Amino acid sequence: MSPIRSFITTADEQVPFVSVKERIVQAMCAASLGIVLLYGAGFASMEALHNAAHDSRHSAGFPCH
Repeated sequence: MSPIRSFITTADEQVPFVSVKERIVQAMCAASLGIVLLYGAGFASMEALHNAAHDSRHSAGFPCH
C-alpha cells in the first residue's frame, strides 16, 4: 500500500503535502534526538564536554588560547 501524495501549489513552486503520519514520525524522531542530546550532555562529565567544545572550536578554525 503506497501513500497517496499530493502537492500544495504556491505562486512559485509545488510543495509536497506531508501526511499526518509522516508528521508524527518526524516529530517523534526530533523528540528522540532532543532527548538523546539533552541526557547525553546532562550525564557527561564536564571535562568531556569542555574537550568536545574545545575540539569543535579548533575544527572551525577559531583559536581559543
